Amino acid sequence: MSSINDDGNHPGMQFFRELPHAVALGMTAHVMKDGRAEMAMPWDQKLVGDPESGVIHGGAVSALMDTCCGAAAMCHPESVGGTATIALRIDYMRPATPGQTIRARAECYHITRSVAFVRATALDDDDDRPVATATGTFTVEGK
Repeated sequence: MSSINDDGNHPGMQFFRELPHAVALGMTAHVMKDGRAEMAMPWDQKLVGDPESGVIHGGAVSALMDTCCGAAAMCHPESVGGTATIALRIDYMRPATPGQTIRARAECYHITRSVAFVRATALDDDDDRPVATATGTFTVEGK
């Protein structure tokens, strides 16, 4: 069973804070607890996919959502180890607003002996209009 630190964060949070792609994209991990994860990625000119509009590239949003979903799977109480993405479907709802941080929230809502099922939402400052939603499956090591 995954343990939780006194501050409510999973011990694997440091792992996600040090992932090379997460560091390169400026991601920060904020919550990993009981199958839920929250991460953020600030707007940065180097992540812009359309120079005319200033909108962050969809690949950067995808990486944030994949990383956050993996964190949610990893910190589920029935997961005891690492994880890897099996499949991830992302529906882009609208462009992220230029200049705003993108936040991802993921929940591991079901887990079997070897597969975790996760859903996530990416948001900017407009909490009522998601930038993207995702559903995915991830490998897990059971008890």
